[in-house]
Amino acid sequence: MLTRNPLRRTVLGAAATVSGIVLLLALKPHSAPAPALAHATAPTSPPTSSAGAPSTGAPSKGGTAPAKRTGTVTGSTVQTDYGPVQVQATFANGRITGVTALQTPSDNPRDQEIASYAVPQLTREAIAAQSAHIDAVSGASYTSAGYIQSLQSALDRAGG
Repeated sequence: MLTRNPLRRTVLGAAATVSGIVLLLALKPHSAPAPALAHATAPTSPPTSSAGAPSTGAPSKGGTAPAKRTGTVTGSTVQTDYGPVQVQATFANGRITGVTALQTPSDNPRDQEIASYAVPQLTREAIAAQSAHIDAVSGASYTSAGYIQSLQSALDRAGG
């Protein structure tokens, strides 16, 4: 009986260890990693401005829409690991009223699928936030980063 217990303990210990490792590897984070987007979205000054003068540089620092801008502005094309991302922002009376994705990664069906669920979420967030200070979509971190950078570029161009 003593010779069976050490083997049994070893087998049960190994099974428990393997099960624990599998559970840890299957664990998915609840949010996208922020450091990958920090350089594109970190404000260097408060986003509020007084007098509404578009020449203050607020869009490039705070990411807010200019005070009286109406029309559309195309952001720069951002190259990601999966393809280019480019957006066009529409303004009415200084507010973002729409964002259209002109280019998204589309080399294969998986890229198209990711863009089809990420872009509408990013657009809703951008309109709600009235800036490029939005969260990345989980599972679409490269597309999100490209979208945010291109949107910030459009906001910067709208202010100048």
